[in-house]
Amino acid sequence: MKILVVDDEEDVQALFLQKFRKEIKGYEMEFVFAFSGEEALQYLQTNEHGAVLILSDINMPGMSGLELLRLIKERYEKPPPRVMMITAYGDDENYNQAMKLGADDFLTKPVDFVALKEKLKAKLV
Repeated sequence: MKILVVDDEEDVQALFLQKFRKEIKGYEMEFVFAFSGEEALQYLQTNEHGAVLILSDINMPGMSGLELLRLIKERYEKPPPRVMMITAYGDDENYNQAMKLGADDFLTKPVDFVALKEKLKAKLV
């Protein structure tokens, strides 16, 4: 499963690569990283079916994760990538807006990597 992680904090890349070391080594999961919504869209345009799942931060400079989510759901219909939103703010407004825009899941920071691994492995089955 190829997973596109979108977050403006570049240290997230090292964290994901460390936490999913076993899954990456076993070829269960492959991670690609984008550090802005614009960079994520650019990746998706050149790799149309390159990501099965997108994990996106909501609060980013420039294009927000919610705007990215809206554009992904509008542009990539067949099959639409699954999108899980991640935010430091677990408030109802962000949650409701993400769900209304078509998010498949909603996680809060700091990310519980044990729970995230379980969710991702369930999607592999």
